[in-house]
Amino acid sequence: KVTELVLDNCRSSNGEIEGLNDSFKELEFLSMANVELTSLAKLPTLSKLRKLELSDNIISGGLEVLAERCPNLTYLNLSGNKIKDLGTVEALQNLKNLKSLDLFNCEITNLEDYRDSIFELLQQITYLDGFDQEDNEAPDSEDDDDEEGDEDDDDEDEAGPPGEYEEEDDEDDGGSDLGEGEEEEVGLSYLMKEEIQDEDDDDDYVEEGGDEEEEAEGIRGEKRKRDPEDEGEEEDD
Repeated sequence: KVTELVLDNCRSSNGEIEGLNDSFKELEFLSMANVELTSLAKLPTLSKLRKLELSDNIISGGLEVLAERCPNLTYLNLSGNKIKDLGTVEALQNLKNLKSLDLFNCEITNLEDYRDSIFELLQQITYLDGFDQEDNEAPDSEDDDDEEGDEDDDDEDEAGPPGEYEEEDDEDDGGSDLGEGEEEEVGLSYLMKEEIQDEDDDDDYVEEGGDEEEEAEGIRGEKRKRDPEDEGEEEDD
């Protein structure tokens, strides 16, 4: 039930890798980069295979085998092989589902009007060497399942995960608590200042009251000094 298999940098023997056979019925992705493959003649039948990586090998022809044994391929990477002419690539016309083909670093790329010729020869493909006919770059994955997953993710982003709102509320609450704390500190310091001012005012009031009492006593003393004189005058009379 293996769906993905990476055999990069393994060594093939007589055009095959030991253990890779028709038993991998569910295989959808197979990578055999730099395994010294010279031919695809011994490639097993993999009817569900969609992506095949064969870069940096020594393949120069025999591509018609792919349509026979991997008819549902959508992505094929043949970069770094010995493919030289359009006649070799013509065998890929039978891969009706092929959308992306990579021939980078093959001798065929040196042909005049290489890109236009390939797009005309293989009209089913959308991307050649990672770009379409208008030089728009191919997406990272050609897997329809991945695209559907991205759409689901977008829907979730639009709806917004429930945790985000709770975190925002918590942040708001935290901010309001801090604000209240600051207001309390300001209020306490303000009250403390008022109390200090009230005490100062009371002291001033006491001092002022004391001065008034002293002045009143002084006036009384003067009156007392004057009263005996007045009494003496009355006696003389």
